[in-house]
Amino acid sequence: MFSKILVANRGEVAVRIIRACKEMGIETVAVYSEADRNSLPVALADERICIGGNAAAESYLNQKNIISAALATNAEAIHPGYGFLSENAGFAKLCEENGIVFIGPKSEVISAMGDKDTSRQLMQQVGVPVVPGTEVLKDVEEAKKYAKEIGYPLLVKATAGGGGKGIRVVAREEDLADAFHTASREAESAFDNGDVFLEKYLTHVRHVEMQILADQQGNILCLGERDCSLQLNKQKVLEETPSPVMTEDIRRKMMDAAVLAAKAANYTNAGTVEFLLAPDGQFYFIEMNTRLQVEHPITEEISGVDIVKWQIRIACQVPLNMKQEDIRLQGHAIECRINARSTGRVEFLHIPGGGRVHFDTALMQDTVVVPFYDSMLGKLIVHANTREEAIRRMEASLCEMVIVGVETNIEEQLQLIRSKIFQKGNYDTLILDKILKKG
Repeated sequence: MFSKILVANRGEVAVRIIRACKEMGIETVAVYSEADRNSLPVALADERICIGGNAAAESYLNQKNIISAALATNAEAIHPGYGFLSENAGFAKLCEENGIVFIGPKSEVISAMGDKDTSRQLMQQVGVPVVPGTEVLKDVEEAKKYAKEIGYPLLVKATAGGGGKGIRVVAREEDLADAFHTASREAESAFDNGDVFLEKYLTHVRHVEMQILADQQGNILCLGERDCSLQLNKQKVLEETPSPVMTEDIRRKMMDAAVLAAKAANYTNAGTVEFLLAPDGQFYFIEMNTRLQVEHPITEEISGVDIVKWQIRIACQVPLNMKQEDIRLQGHAIECRINARSTGRVEFLHIPGGGRVHFDTALMQDTVVVPFYDSMLGKLIVHANTREEAIRRMEASLCEMVIVGVETNIEEQLQLIRSKIFQKGNYDTLILDKILKKG
């Protein structure tokens, strides 16, 4: 087992990884920006190194400084968390070249699965269903030709996109050229790759993802699904597991497809295979996230499997000690992302408690919320025997949570939890905006 791991991230995910390492007897190194000098991960880690200024480009995206910090502290491995460099094939390769274990899949797998066109073609080859669409397009004229075959509405999607960037919905032909160029420019700016393709825009679908663990001996486990359909501007707001519309038949087929996808990609470590689930029960592969997901704790709650610890074990070539039939998914879990709506100092903080309630966060009283990074302050997670009990537990927990000094989305989350649409489980990827407007 590793004796020391460098955590190349910040905030709640850095805390999560450091805690897992402490329980495994592994020393940790926290890297931090000037803005995070007094943060909780820095306090919890065994060693700490400042890697640059406030901006992410100067610090958490500064590959050279992170590698130098790992080498200077004799860290054997780097855990990238999520966001920042977690799906950067170049960084994974840089780790490999410097004799440092990257806790995640190999660089070539990140590269292949991070390109939506490449991953789409691979899924088609092995029989995993994909949304009707095209390969990479060379210009608008080619796009117009294929758009007539696919039919409107459709999506213009960047092959290297993510987080809602490089995606445009097109309802009619006269809007296609502008959407094509805008998505391409946005992707070029964000990902240094402006390639785009077309995909049929499916409506009234749910965004359902399957969590997998794959060791270096060829064993693959699927830990069930998470329903991530409640999104604003392509950003997830609330996730739950199991999905309220999932049947055993669809779950088994989707789990099999996720395992098939992981095998086809020669995948190792933790990963998530994402699907769109249509009202008729058909589902379609959309992408594979080659990293730890923000919403992984709800899967841990119902499966009893510590995904972060298994990421570390797998990276150290430890084989999975479970078989698929050993996985028993129990109860219902919900996660609400608590996001900042402003910057400032946290003047007062009360975190809800009680059985099967926890708040994954790096917040402390007097923490200064800065404008340089993602707005998520933490994740409120509840687990219960039934969905109805989990909803009541989440409502009570949201009511108990107090964050003074920074504006948050707590009231919006309460509005969502209390809505009849959510309570009935009758929602899709486009419904959240309507729910919040009704309130």
